[in-house]
Amino acid sequence: MEDRQAAELDRPSWNEAETRMLDAAVELIAVRGVDGVTVAEVARNAGVSRPTVYRRWASADEIVRAALHRATVSLIEQFPDPAHSRDEIVRDVLRFSELFRTDPLYGRLLEREPEVFTRYTLQRIGSSQRVILTWLASAIANAQRGGTVRPGAPSDLAVMLLLIAQSAILSYDTVSALIDEPHWSTELWHALDGHLRP
Repeated sequence: MEDRQAAELDRPSWNEAETRMLDAAVELIAVRGVDGVTVAEVARNAGVSRPTVYRRWASADEIVRAALHRATVSLIEQFPDPAHSRDEIVRDVLRFSELFRTDPLYGRLLEREPEVFTRYTLQRIGSSQRVILTWLASAIANAQRGGTVRPGAPSDLAVMLLLIAQSAILSYDTVSALIDEPHWSTELWHALDGHLRP
């Protein structure tokens, strides 16, 4: 089940050394921020040589993207049962939003380096977002067969669902003085449900 799910989520196969390198990158991000991740520091902290790092990733930027990809897949793996209705999709997206905001890696970036998301999520669709889109599109197709989600290409509906949730998550701290978390969640629920409702 885990191998099948990993394949469906486009998860690379990381060996022990690669896992240590990604762990080292996450630790560097926690201490120094994204710009503090260098190939030399990743190699030193992971106990490998720089050529070993370069054989897997061409730059520190690629290492950061891989660490974000791994974090995203780990979050989605907390939803082993696929959604089959609009209510289940909205429930899962709200839960994912909460997990994303409290994740050690993503939560740290949201709090201290929100501008990083411009580079890694807003300027182009990356592997992390594609993992989320695949997850959403599959659930939307399931719910369409049950009649609880409106017609349309699941991939198209998934893109807009991602944009709604992504905008809400990235703006959460900005609007927290204007709306408390329970009401924020309620309004996000209505936005997500309205997008999918037949």
